[in-house]
Order: sequence, then C-alpha cells, then structure tokens
Amino acid sequence: MPRLKTNQHLEETSLVRRNVVIFSDLLLPPSMTFIRSQGEALESFVPYYLGCRGVQTGGLSMPHERTTIINASGSLLGKLSEIPLKVFGYAPNTIQRISCVHPVLIHAHFGPGGAIVLPLALQMQIPLIITFHGYDVTVNDSFASKSTFTHRRFIRKRRALQKHGAKFIAVSEFVRRKLLEQNYPEEKVLRLYIGVDTHWFQPEKRVNRQPIVLFVGNLVENKGCEFAIRAMEEVQNSCPDAEFVVIGDGPLRRALELLARLKLRRFRFLGYRPPEQIREWMNRAKVFCVPSVEVESGASEGFGLVFAEAQSMEVPVASFATGGIPEVIADRETGLLAPPRDFRQLAANIHLLLTDSDLWARMGKTARERTVKMFELKSQTRLLEREYHKVLGSPSLFAAEPHSCQPEATCGGHV
Repeated sequence: MPRLKTNQHLEETSLVRRNVVIFSDLLLPPSMTFIRSQGEALESFVPYYLGCRGVQTGGLSMPHERTTIINASGSLLGKLSEIPLKVFGYAPNTIQRISCVHPVLIHAHFGPGGAIVLPLALQMQIPLIITFHGYDVTVNDSFASKSTFTHRRFIRKRRALQKHGAKFIAVSEFVRRKLLEQNYPEEKVLRLYIGVDTHWFQPEKRVNRQPIVLFVGNLVENKGCEFAIRAMEEVQNSCPDAEFVVIGDGPLRRALELLARLKLRRFRFLGYRPPEQIREWMNRAKVFCVPSVEVESGASEGFGLVFAEAQSMEVPVASFATGGIPEVIADRETGLLAPPRDFRQLAANIHLLLTDSDLWARMGKTARERTVKMFELKSQTRLLEREYHKVLGSPSLFAAEPHSCQPEATCGGHV
C-alpha cells in the first residue's frame, strides 16, 4: 500500500486531502450503505476503511486499496485475529497498517465500535469521533449486559469514551437527547443527519406506480414488520390489488412469512437486494411502510435513513411516530404517522395514500423537496467535514484534488 505524504507536507501545501480512518466492526452489511456513501462523499479528506470482520455473503463492495479487514475470512483463525484489538485494545499490526497512511482522526460508527478503537486513537494520539445511530443509546443496560461481547465492553467503557472522545455525533435529535441522558458531555454532542444521495435516489417519471406497499429493513422485532402485515390485511379487504413487498432478511423472516401467508392475499419476501434494486422498487411503489416500534430491550428507531431515501423517490411514508421517525417524516406533509403499535390507524393511513391520488401526489412532491433541503448527502457531509476541521483545529476549506493520492513511498499491507 502506498505510504502517503506526511501530515506536515499536507498542511503546508493545503492541496492534498488528509486521511481519516472510518471504522465499522462489521464491514460492510447491505443495511449500512450510509457508511460507504458518507465516506465517499468526503471532499477534503480521504476515507480509509477499517473493520474487525468482513461480511461473508452479500456484503457491500469496498474500495480495495483503502480497506483493511482484520478478519476477512470469518474463519476460526480469523476470529482469533480479532482478539488483540477487541479484547486487549492493543493491536500492533493494526496500528502499523493504519499508521502508514498518517490518519488525522478516526471516525467510528456505533458506540460499540467507538469502544473498540478508542485504544488505537489514544495510542496514535489522534482524535476519535463516534456516530451513534440508535440501538447503541436506546438499548437498556440490563439487556446490553446480556448481549454480545462488544456491546458489553461498550457499556463498561462508556465513561472512558465520554472522557476521551473528541465528538459524539447523533443522527437525530432523539438520539442526541439519549446521549445527554447518559451523561455524554453536552459540548461534545452534535446532532447531524446522515445524508441521502438525492441525485441517485431520484424518481424515474416514466415508470408507472403500482399499488405496492414497500417495506425495506432488517427482519427484527423493532422494525415492526408484523404490524405492517396486520395493517395490510385490513388494506387488502378494501384494496384487493394492493401488494405488500418486503426487502430484507433477519431472524424473524420465517415467522413473518408464515403470518403473511395466513393474513394476506398478495405479498412477496425478496430477501436482501442491492441498492440498485431497492431504488427500482421504490420507484414502483406507492407507499413506503416500515412501522418501527420500541421493544422491551429499549431498542428504537434512531432516525431511519431508508425513510429519507424513499421520500427522495417521491414515495409518501406510512409509519408509527416512534423514536426519531417524526424528524425524517413530516406528519401530514410527507407522510402519515400513526400512534405506535396502532396497526388499524396504520392501515387507514396506507389506504388513504393508495386511494387519494391528489394527496399522494402532493405528499410525494413535498417529500422529495424536503429531503433535498434537509438531508442531501453532499450538504450534510460538508457539515461533517466542518466538524472534522473543528476537532483538528484547522481551517475548514481545503482545495480538493482527485480522489487517489500520489504515493511517496511504499508501506506493506492495506490500509
């Protein structure tokens, strides 16, 4: 891997973008396209991706020359290679790999990820920024203490994170409040929405919309697919042509498919689909419905970027007013929100959007306009870069050069 020019040289020329390490424990499942999209939208920084474990089937493609996965194989031997960093917080090989690109900061996604790389940031004496997305601040400690090793370790390391983390980014005001409730320093906490590529998520007007109600998400309890199925049973009683389409997978898929067979006339479970196919389905659907709920563990929807993606495609949303959802969906302007778990009101809202063409068109148009104004990827990423510069104490404007940096010398390995 080419070793980049020194940070001193970068600062002197202000022409070469400085390097940052983007960390995700799992690199990178289909549900986390936002990490890659945000990283690749950086203009004055070059993202180098670091993860403990690779996704073995259906993972997102990553820029090979800028990606390091400690356990790419997923084998038993590979799992042993994760131990130095995850258990002891001391991983000389990993430090050597990322040091050779001279990163100026580490940006970790999810609280447990921040706990994993905090020792690296401290040893390298560079700032650590952590983005919190939802479950990492909503799940109760009593449940987290029975969860995965990384989540348990995160709870134990919370005070250290609060002390040594440079910035804590909340993906919604809802998540920001949760961070403050858990005593994260207010001066370090910032609400910053993850952006949507509104040029890519743009409706194709020539495609005819169909009476499709689309669900996109992991098939886990808090995503509320069961409530969508029960709502669609009532919808199909009066709109027999309406179809429920589910994109996503997870531990509840078999039970949900069984429930759909018992309750619904028309439905499909498509499993995971690449972003291009998700966009195609959003372009065909008339209603987007992921009725997330808060569950016993406390897990709730932190924001729901997929709602913004659907709205960018001019698809009105029917959901519950849960967690951060009311921030991305303007009730009665870009969609209709029902009280949590009220599937009958959810059904009434879906029915209204399917049958009132004027309301549907008005909400779809407003949904895209609001998404472009509030959640556009480039503008939100510029705000992120501004925070990078604040943390680094550097000017916020750097002239960008082409995405690939010129090598000065060589350094073995990836990032």
